[in-house]
Amino acid sequence: MNFENIRYEKQGHIATLTLNRPPANSVNLATLVDIERALDEARQDKDVRVLVITGAGEKGFSAGFDVSDVANAQIAGPKGQEVWTKVDRFPKPVIAAINGYAFGGGCELAMASTFRVIQEGAKIGLTELNLGIIPGWGGTQRMPRILGKSKALDLILFSKRLTGQEALEIGLVDKVSAGGELMKDVMEMAEFLAQRPPLAVMAVLKAVNTGIEKGLDEGTKVEWEGTQTVSSSKDAIEGFTAFLEKRAPNFKGE
Repeated sequence: MNFENIRYEKQGHIATLTLNRPPANSVNLATLVDIERALDEARQDKDVRVLVITGAGEKGFSAGFDVSDVANAQIAGPKGQEVWTKVDRFPKPVIAAINGYAFGGGCELAMASTFRVIQEGAKIGLTELNLGIIPGWGGTQRMPRILGKSKALDLILFSKRLTGQEALEIGLVDKVSAGGELMKDVMEMAEFLAQRPPLAVMAVLKAVNTGIEKGLDEGTKVEWEGTQTVSSSKDAIEGFTAFLEKRAPNFKGE
Protein backbone atom coordinates (compact mmCIF):
# COMPACT_ATOMS: atom_id res chain seq x y z
CA MET A 1 0.00 0.00 0.00
CA ASN A 2 1.17 3.54 -0.77
CA PHE A 3 0.97 6.22 1.92
CA GLU A 4 1.83 9.90 1.91
CA ASN A 5 2.38 10.52 5.63
CA ILE A 6 3.45 7.18 7.07
CA ARG A 7 5.57 4.18 6.19
CA TYR A 8 4.15 0.69 6.56
CA GLU A 9 6.53 -2.26 6.46
CA LYS A 10 6.27 -5.92 7.34
CA GLN A 11 8.99 -8.34 8.39
CA GLY A 12 7.86 -11.85 9.24
CA HIS A 13 4.97 -11.60 11.69
CA ILE A 14 5.76 -7.99 12.68
CA ALA A 15 4.37 -4.90 10.96
CA THR A 16 5.85 -1.45 11.59
CA LEU A 17 3.89 1.77 11.14
CA THR A 18 6.17 4.82 11.10
CA LEU A 19 4.79 8.34 11.34
CA ASN A 20 6.73 9.99 8.54
CA ARG A 21 6.45 13.76 8.96
CA PRO A 22 9.75 14.64 10.68
CA PRO A 23 10.96 16.34 12.71
CA ALA A 24 7.78 16.61 14.81
CA ASN A 25 5.73 13.84 13.12
CA SER A 26 2.63 15.92 13.81
CA VAL A 27 -0.67 14.37 12.79
CA ASN A 28 -3.06 16.06 10.36
CA LEU A 29 -6.30 14.68 8.94
CA ALA A 30 -4.53 13.03 5.99
CA THR A 31 -2.17 11.26 8.41
CA LEU A 32 -5.11 9.93 10.42
CA VAL A 33 -6.58 8.50 7.22
CA ASP A 34 -3.25 6.84 6.38
CA ILE A 35 -2.97 5.37 9.88
CA GLU A 36 -6.51 4.00 9.71
CA ARG A 37 -5.78 2.33 6.35
CA ALA A 38 -2.62 0.75 7.76
CA LEU A 39 -4.48 -0.50 10.84
CA ASP A 40 -7.10 -2.12 8.61
CA GLU A 41 -4.36 -3.75 6.54
CA ALA A 42 -2.57 -5.11 9.62
CA ARG A 43 -5.82 -6.35 11.16
CA GLN A 44 -6.83 -8.28 8.05
CA ASP A 45 -3.35 -9.73 7.39
CA LYS A 46 -3.22 -13.09 9.15
CA ASP A 47 0.58 -13.09 8.92
CA VAL A 48 0.77 -9.98 11.11
CA ARG A 49 0.78 -10.86 14.80
CA VAL A 50 2.31 -7.69 16.29
CA LEU A 51 2.18 -4.03 15.25
CA VAL A 52 4.94 -1.54 16.14
CA ILE A 53 4.24 2.19 15.93
CA THR A 54 7.12 4.68 15.90
CA GLY A 55 8.18 8.03 14.46
CA ALA A 56 10.62 8.92 11.69
CA GLY A 57 13.84 10.70 12.60
CA GLU A 58 15.45 11.02 16.00
CA LYS A 59 13.69 14.06 17.45
CA GLY A 60 10.06 13.14 17.95
CA PHE A 61 7.67 10.21 18.19
CA SER A 62 4.82 12.66 17.61
CA ALA A 63 3.95 16.16 18.77
CA GLY A 64 0.26 15.36 18.30
CA PHE A 65 -2.22 17.27 16.16
CA ASP A 66 -0.76 19.47 13.44
CA VAL A 67 -2.06 22.92 14.40
CA SER A 68 -1.31 24.19 10.89
CA ASP A 69 -4.15 21.94 9.64
CA VAL A 70 -6.66 24.24 11.30
CA ALA A 71 -9.03 24.02 8.32
CA ASN A 72 -9.66 20.36 9.15
CA ALA A 73 -9.60 20.69 12.93
CA GLN A 74 -13.32 20.06 13.38
CA ILE A 75 -13.07 16.84 11.36
CA ALA A 76 -9.71 15.71 12.73
CA GLY A 77 -10.91 15.95 16.34
CA PRO A 78 -13.47 13.14 16.25
CA LYS A 79 -11.40 11.29 13.62
CA GLY A 80 -8.42 11.25 15.99
CA GLN A 81 -10.59 9.82 18.77
CA GLU A 82 -11.88 7.17 16.36
CA VAL A 83 -8.47 6.10 15.04
CA TRP A 84 -6.75 6.07 18.45
CA THR A 85 -9.65 3.94 19.77
CA LYS A 86 -8.98 1.52 16.91
CA VAL A 87 -5.40 1.29 18.17
CA ASP A 88 -6.65 0.70 21.72
CA ARG A 89 -9.04 -2.04 20.58
CA PHE A 90 -6.66 -3.54 18.02
CA PRO A 91 -6.96 -7.34 18.17
CA LYS A 92 -3.18 -7.82 18.12
CA PRO A 93 -0.51 -6.39 20.45
CA VAL A 94 0.63 -2.86 19.59
CA ILE A 95 4.00 -1.59 20.81
CA ALA A 96 4.69 2.15 20.82
CA ALA A 97 8.40 2.69 20.19
CA ILE A 98 8.77 6.23 21.54
CA ASN A 99 11.89 7.49 19.80
CA GLY A 100 11.58 11.14 20.86
CA TYR A 101 9.14 13.52 22.49
CA ALA A 102 5.51 12.28 22.68
CA PHE A 103 3.29 15.20 23.57
CA GLY A 104 -0.44 15.79 23.24
CA GLY A 105 -1.90 13.46 20.63
CA GLY A 106 1.44 11.65 20.43
CA CYS A 107 1.20 10.76 24.10
CA GLU A 108 -2.43 9.75 23.52
CA LEU A 109 -1.35 7.42 20.69
CA ALA A 110 1.27 5.85 22.94
CA MET A 111 -1.29 5.33 25.72
CA ALA A 112 -3.68 3.67 23.26
CA SER A 113 -0.98 1.11 22.48
CA THR A 114 -0.66 -2.16 24.39
CA PHE A 115 2.92 -1.49 25.48
CA ARG A 116 5.14 1.58 25.56
CA VAL A 117 8.93 1.57 25.24
CA ILE A 118 10.67 4.95 25.39
CA GLN A 119 14.12 6.00 24.24
CA GLU A 120 16.41 7.39 26.91
CA GLY A 121 16.32 11.18 26.60
CA ALA A 122 12.79 11.31 25.21
CA LYS A 123 9.93 12.98 27.06
CA ILE A 124 6.21 12.30 27.26
CA GLY A 125 3.15 14.16 28.49
CA LEU A 126 -0.27 15.66 27.82
CA THR A 127 0.55 19.32 27.27
CA GLU A 128 -2.67 20.59 25.69
CA LEU A 129 -3.64 22.93 28.55
CA ASN A 130 -0.64 25.10 27.68
CA LEU A 131 -2.59 26.01 24.53
CA GLY A 132 -5.89 26.53 26.34
CA ILE A 133 -7.34 23.25 25.08
CA ILE A 134 -7.71 19.76 26.56
CA PRO A 135 -6.56 16.29 25.49
CA GLY A 136 -9.14 15.33 22.87
CA TRP A 137 -8.02 11.98 21.48
CA GLY A 138 -8.75 9.87 24.55
CA GLY A 139 -6.14 11.24 26.92
CA THR A 140 -8.60 12.22 29.66
CA GLN A 141 -9.85 8.63 29.67
CA ARG A 142 -6.76 6.50 29.13
CA MET A 143 -4.33 8.27 31.43
CA PRO A 144 -6.55 7.81 34.54
CA ARG A 145 -7.00 4.15 33.60
CA ILE A 146 -3.24 3.70 33.44
CA LEU A 147 -2.19 5.88 36.39
CA GLY A 148 -5.29 6.50 38.50
CA LYS A 149 -7.33 9.71 38.76
CA SER A 150 -5.09 11.82 41.02
CA LYS A 151 -1.81 11.21 39.20
CA ALA A 152 -3.44 11.66 35.78
CA LEU A 153 -4.95 15.00 36.80
CA ASP A 154 -1.59 16.07 38.19
CA LEU A 155 0.08 15.40 34.85
CA ILE A 156 -2.72 16.88 32.72
CA LEU A 157 -3.55 20.02 34.71
CA PHE A 158 0.11 20.94 35.20
CA SER A 159 1.08 19.89 31.63
CA LYS A 160 4.04 17.93 33.00
CA ARG A 161 6.64 16.56 30.62
CA LEU A 162 8.15 13.40 32.04
CA THR A 163 11.51 11.87 31.28
CA GLY A 164 11.55 8.21 30.37
CA GLN A 165 12.68 7.24 33.85
CA GLU A 166 9.97 9.35 35.50
CA ALA A 167 7.35 7.81 33.21
CA LEU A 168 8.64 4.32 34.02
CA GLU A 169 8.50 4.92 37.77
CA ILE A 170 4.79 5.78 37.68
CA GLY A 171 3.86 3.11 35.13
CA LEU A 172 3.18 5.34 32.13
CA VAL A 173 5.74 3.40 30.08
CA ASP A 174 6.92 -0.20 30.36
CA LYS A 175 10.60 0.13 29.53
CA VAL A 176 13.32 2.72 28.98
CA SER A 177 15.84 1.86 26.27
CA ALA A 178 19.43 3.03 26.33
CA GLY A 179 20.64 5.28 23.52
CA GLY A 180 20.50 3.51 20.16
CA GLU A 181 18.83 0.41 21.60
CA LEU A 182 15.14 1.33 21.20
CA MET A 183 14.23 -0.62 18.07
CA LYS A 184 16.39 -3.56 19.14
CA ASP A 185 14.51 -3.76 22.44
CA VAL A 186 11.13 -3.28 20.77
CA MET A 187 11.80 -5.91 18.12
CA GLU A 188 12.91 -8.41 20.75
CA MET A 189 9.62 -7.85 22.56
CA ALA A 190 7.69 -8.06 19.29
CA GLU A 191 9.44 -11.28 18.25
CA PHE A 192 8.55 -12.91 21.57
CA LEU A 193 4.91 -11.81 21.29
CA ALA A 194 4.80 -13.06 17.69
CA GLN A 195 5.65 -16.56 18.94
CA ARG A 196 2.73 -16.54 21.40
CA PRO A 197 -0.47 -18.38 20.35
CA PRO A 198 -2.28 -15.79 18.17
CA LEU A 199 -5.83 -16.91 18.96
CA ALA A 200 -5.15 -16.87 22.71
CA VAL A 201 -3.47 -13.45 22.50
CA MET A 202 -6.47 -12.02 20.66
CA ALA A 203 -8.86 -13.58 23.16
CA VAL A 204 -6.97 -12.05 26.09
CA LEU A 205 -6.90 -8.59 24.50
CA LYS A 206 -10.62 -8.73 23.75
CA ALA A 207 -11.54 -9.91 27.25
CA VAL A 208 -9.37 -7.32 29.00
CA ASN A 209 -10.66 -4.44 26.85
CA THR A 210 -14.26 -5.53 27.30
CA GLY A 211 -13.88 -5.73 31.07
CA ILE A 212 -12.27 -2.29 31.27
CA GLU A 213 -14.87 -0.68 29.04
CA LYS A 214 -18.04 -2.55 30.03
CA GLY A 215 -17.38 -3.98 33.49
CA LEU A 216 -16.78 -7.33 35.15
CA ASP A 217 -19.91 -9.15 34.01
CA GLU A 218 -19.37 -8.42 30.33
CA GLY A 219 -15.64 -9.01 30.64
CA THR A 220 -16.03 -12.47 32.17
CA LYS A 221 -18.61 -13.35 29.54
CA VAL A 222 -16.14 -12.53 26.78
CA GLU A 223 -13.42 -14.37 28.71
CA TRP A 224 -15.52 -17.54 28.72
CA GLU A 225 -16.23 -17.19 25.01
CA GLY A 226 -12.50 -16.90 24.40
CA THR A 227 -11.82 -19.92 26.60
CA GLN A 228 -14.18 -22.04 24.53
CA THR A 229 -12.66 -20.82 21.27
CA VAL A 230 -9.03 -21.47 22.15
CA SER A 231 -9.68 -24.76 23.97
CA SER A 232 -10.78 -26.39 20.73
CA SER A 233 -8.00 -24.87 18.61
CA LYS A 234 -5.08 -26.61 16.96
CA ASP A 235 -2.81 -24.25 18.87
CA ALA A 236 -4.08 -25.67 22.17
CA ILE A 237 -3.30 -29.19 20.97
CA GLU A 238 0.14 -28.01 19.88
CA GLY A 239 0.73 -26.29 23.22
CA PHE A 240 -0.05 -29.38 25.30
CA THR A 241 1.82 -31.65 22.89
CA ALA A 242 4.93 -29.46 22.98
CA PHE A 243 4.76 -29.37 26.78
CA LEU A 244 4.64 -33.17 27.00
CA GLU A 245 7.39 -33.53 24.42
CA LYS A 246 9.51 -30.89 26.21
CA ARG A 247 9.99 -28.71 23.14
CA ALA A 248 9.09 -25.18 22.10
CA PRO A 249 5.57 -24.94 20.62
CA ASN A 250 4.96 -23.77 17.06
CA PHE A 251 1.70 -21.84 17.12
CA LYS A 252 -0.01 -21.09 13.83
CA GLY A 253 -3.15 -19.24 14.84
CA GLU A 254 -5.46 -22.13 14.02
